[in-house]
Amino acid sequence: MKKQVKVLVIEDDPYICDLITLYAKKSGYIVSSSNDGMKGLEMFYDNPPDLVILDIMMPKMDGWEVCSEIRRFDKTPIIMLTGKGKSYDKLKGFDLGTDDYLVKPFDPNELMARIQAVLRRTNPTLDADKIIEFPLLKIDLKQYKVTCEKQEIVLPPKEMELLYFLASHPNQVFTRQQLLDQIWGLDFDGDPRTVDVHIKRIREKLGDSNPYWMVKTIRGVGYKFEVDNQ
Repeated sequence: MKKQVKVLVIEDDPYICDLITLYAKKSGYIVSSSNDGMKGLEMFYDNPPDLVILDIMMPKMDGWEVCSEIRRFDKTPIIMLTGKGKSYDKLKGFDLGTDDYLVKPFDPNELMARIQAVLRRTNPTLDADKIIEFPLLKIDLKQYKVTCEKQEIVLPPKEMELLYFLASHPNQVFTRQQLLDQIWGLDFDGDPRTVDVHIKRIREKLGDSNPYWMVKTIRGVGYKFEVDNQ
């Protein structure tokens, strides 16, 4: 069974902290939070998380100090979350050992995608089983195999990874850019319509008449793997 990932949110804005907590819990994570850096660091040592979401400007101890303290002894992935968008701040964060950096205001879905990307890079064993099952559908990323209505479907790697990612977040909408960042990587500078082409091919191979699930277009936004929860 897939291990539940523990996420620690250290953010002094109660609204943002609650928003991250809501989305992270919907994504299946176990979430704890703190509104100041010193308390957050204590929580980190008391109950070590799998990933930290860390604001910079906080009372008692700022994010730079918290990050430095964590990095003295630990390699737990950290995503910095801040209103500062200057290159200097980003470089300082990466120099201290931050794994990713997101500037406010941000899309919570993008943050969830970045959490997935960071975890996949830093601790792939958290997702060791890599098997998702729905009625008439089994997606096995470990063996790169899809079985649909008892028939094995051959998908190229990117189509396979795209389908797996969407299916692992049922009913959650992602923009094309978020999917590009997750599947093709943050450095990919190709056309976002690349996602459309891959989605079209996935639909052609899986069909679009299944009553239990479908890869659905959200006009003007992106895509989601829609599941009938009834």
